[in-house]
Amino acid sequence: MTTPTATEMLAKYLAAEAAVLQGREFQFEGRRVSMSDLPDIIRGRKEWEQRVNAERSRASRAPTIGGLGFSVARLD
Repeated sequence: MTTPTATEMLAKYLAAEAAVLQGREFQFEGRRVSMSDLPDIIRGRKEWEQRVNAERSRASRAPTIGGLGFSVARLD
């Protein structure tokens, strides 16, 4: 079994969140989730969104200092 990418995990969390918000139960990570699990699903989605954004930043080779992006202006 391969390890899912951050993008794949984000898609799973988005699908789980959408299903729960529609009032359906959803099979997620080997268990059924329902409305009572929504805060955990939202926390997980936010975490995976951060990971996806970090991967995209690394892929674009945007310069960072401490993980925060910046740009450099030339004033000559």
